Amino acid sequence: MPELPEVETTCRGIAPHITGKKVKQIIIRNTRLRYPIPESLTNNLTGQTIHQVTRRGKYILLHTDAGVAIIHLGMSGTLRIIESGIDAEKHDHVDIIFDHKKCLRLRDPRRFGCLLWTQTDPQQHKLLKSLGPEPLSDDFNENYIYKLTRKRSVAVKQFVMNSHIVVGVGNIYTSEALFQAGINPTRPVNKISLKSCKKLSTAIKDVLSRAITQGGTTLRDFYNGEGKPGYFQQQLSVYGRESQPCHHCNTPILKIQQGQRATYYCKQCQR
Repeated sequence: MPELPEVETTCRGIAPHITGKKVKQIIIRNTRLRYPIPESLTNNLTGQTIHQVTRRGKYILLHTDAGVAIIHLGMSGTLRIIESGIDAEKHDHVDIIFDHKKCLRLRDPRRFGCLLWTQTDPQQHKLLKSLGPEPLSDDFNENYIYKLTRKRSVAVKQFVMNSHIVVGVGNIYTSEALFQAGINPTRPVNKISLKSCKKLSTAIKDVLSRAITQGGTTLRDFYNGEGKPGYFQQQLSVYGRESQPCHHCNTPILKIQQGQRATYYCKQCQR
């Protein structure tokens, strides 16, 4: 699934091509995504100029005078900038064609993504209004984590992956951040000290920032807005490295299941 670095990379990749450009035409080949594409989208978005492209959690927002298009890439979706007129393939569900002959194409093989429209404040949309703070913002820090963890006994990995706690830190980057912070992913969050909370918030920010710089992580089918893969996979310390030696201590990396998701960690470095 595209996580925050992949979505941020996509956002940065498409923004220079469509900001300030007018939507000439919209082609919808399949409305049946996770949420049906609204029938009003074509009329509302056609003729509008994209003033800004932003991200909230894993959602990409296209801002116009008439409203905001809300896009989620689901499990395997991509947004790519292509020349208009290029033949669509099987899973290419939507084309947003601009007046400079560029096209923003939404591809979603599993159809778990969405393309919605709102004419009100997008931050108050039902999909966004209950999201936690952005992990790279000042609001996400050790004091915030410490306060929320005192009365919770959930494992720290599940805590970090809860989008109501903090947005966009998915399975890959949570495993990597916990390794960097030296925290066992199974440890109850109410057993984590303020000092460890600081290590965790710092590690999350660092891992995500480095992943964004590298263009995200390509494990199966992630490509950025220009169709290029991410390269952070080459820097992964634990994720996907079961039984391989830890880069720090040579202890074999362990793999366990937590909440139906694979967790990778080093029992020596993460106590």
